[in-house]
Amino acid sequence: MASTYPVPSKFCEVCHEIKKSRFIARAVFADTREQAMAELALAKKDYPDARHHCWAYQFGNPKSAASASMSDDGEPSGTAGKPILNILQHKNVGDVMIIVTRYFGGVKLGAGGLVRAYSASAQMAMDGLQTEQQVARESFELVCDFSQEQPIRHWLSLHDGVIESISYNQQVTMCVALAEETGSALDDYLANFGASLKRSNR
Repeated sequence: MASTYPVPSKFCEVCHEIKKSRFIARAVFADTREQAMAELALAKKDYPDARHHCWAYQFGNPKSAASASMSDDGEPSGTAGKPILNILQHKNVGDVMIIVTRYFGGVKLGAGGLVRAYSASAQMAMDGLQTEQQVARESFELVCDFSQEQPIRHWLSLHDGVIESISYNQQVTMCVALAEETGSALDDYLANFGASLKRSNR
């Protein structure tokens, strides 16, 4: 049985006001930095006149996140990104990003006030977030002849495999993601072709 973990199933956005500053927090699915940065760009497009777009994300199984990052986006160091990430790290949800957009209301909140405001915003977004189970996947790189590509694609489609990238040189190189327990089955299948499989370090 592959390990599973909850991931966001729907976009969630909440808004609240503290001393005239408006905090808009959104929680979204993201499992790569590229996707996370695309979500950040979308938030900036949605709220172009906001002063700050602070964020944090964690990818992979939340019990052992593969990657995590954060940004204060101009707020005093440690008052925004870190509190948001702290909320994420105490929730059993993976492949998730929270962006908190702030409209400054003219009243300074102080460092402690900012930490509480960003923490509360992130908490509200997570409280409203709907999730679904995600099967934990492992990345593999396989090399095969051109004649073997279609049979391998078919096998992957039958076993819920995802082709993340593919390149063509003298042979075909595929980077694929599979449920953790399926790798050995793919290894056995490829042995029939004389194709090779290795776990990716990506």
